[in-house]
Amino acid sequence: MPDNIAEPPSHVLAIPDDIAAMNFEDALAALEDIVRKLEGGQVSLEDSIDIYTRGTQLRAHCDGKLKDATSRIEKITKRQDGSLGTVGLDA
Repeated sequence: MPDNIAEPPSHVLAIPDDIAAMNFEDALAALEDIVRKLEGGQVSLEDSIDIYTRGTQLRAHCDGKLKDATSRIEKITKRQDGSLGTVGLDA
């Protein structure tokens, strides 16, 4: 997390079951919808706090999905003996 953004309280980062069941694309769409609502300014203060909290949970879920996908991506490399092999993307 960037230095200028405080770490949310742990209860905010607990991912509700309905979010945990979402795939990346659905979670991202829900997060984009929240951003539109907040930027539109048509949401009450109480609702803003609630949907901001949900947005934080959605972002954490999306981050986890991206980290998981990144860890599973491998690149094909040519070994010294000429055979092909795979290594992690960050190797």
